Amino acid sequence: MYQGRVRTDLQGAAGRVEAILDEPAAPARFAALVLHPHPLFGGTMNSHAAYRLARAARSSGGVALRFNFRGVGRSEGSHAAGEGETDDARLALGWLGGRHPSLPLFSSGFSFGAWIAARAGCAEPRVRGLLLAGVASRRFAMEFLRRCRKPVAAVQAEADEYGDVEGVRRLLDGPATRRRLAVVPGATHLFAEDLDALEREAAEAFVWLLEAA
Repeated sequence: MYQGRVRTDLQGAAGRVEAILDEPAAPARFAALVLHPHPLFGGTMNSHAAYRLARAARSSGGVALRFNFRGVGRSEGSHAAGEGETDDARLALGWLGGRHPSLPLFSSGFSFGAWIAARAGCAEPRVRGLLLAGVASRRFAMEFLRRCRKPVAAVQAEADEYGDVEGVRRLLDGPATRRRLAVVPGATHLFAEDLDALEREAAEAFVWLLEAA
């Protein structure tokens, strides 16, 4: 069941951060931050993949917080090559965790957003697990994932041009109780060929994270 959508502004180091909070009917099972694709290539919190990840969280019983990185939409500031965006994500994780202190907190995102979600989430003590979609391992340095002790689930397109499946599998090398990889057949990086599968696999990944965290 769906309880409601709240549009809100957070206050970050660069100024206003435009955000959307989607909440299921109580009681929620977890809270998830959902980060959008690259701002310099048209990515926003309303991009298809980010929207689908948020919907997957909500359908799995989670609260989903999306926001626009600095310089996108009504969010103030300008693109900061990942450093400032990681600060934005930390701010949002703190806000979400403060709003729902009793819920497991997950960090998730798509492509550029997956990179930022991992950077912020691996280092944040309150984050219990990560969900990364469209891992762009050929574009962003992701080797630190090997050292991340938290459960990590990934959803990857079979023909992703920015992160081949085997490369992502190597990044996620580890026991099945801590690492999970789902591959969407026939899809490329944006999952345009099968967004329903992205959403379905993401929903299953959130449930897995609840069990693994």
